[in-house]
Amino acid sequence: MPSIPANSTVWRKSSQCGGNGTCVEVARLGSAKIGARDTKRGEDGPVLQFSTSDWRTFTARIKNGDLDC
Repeated sequence: MPSIPANSTVWRKSSQCGGNGTCVEVARLGSAKIGARDTKRGEDGPVLQFSTSDWRTFTARIKNGDLDC
């Protein structure tokens, strides 16, 4: 897994973050990648990495309800 530059990465919490601390954070990882992580796992937890194109597709499918269970 590629390393993530910790010092230059700015993470932001999802606007859908619950009051119980169950949140997803996202960050730009360089010019062509988006990272997503679970705040419960902390800074050392795993990070999903998406290309910017795949991130746009992923978030559009969420907004459309395509991934609802």
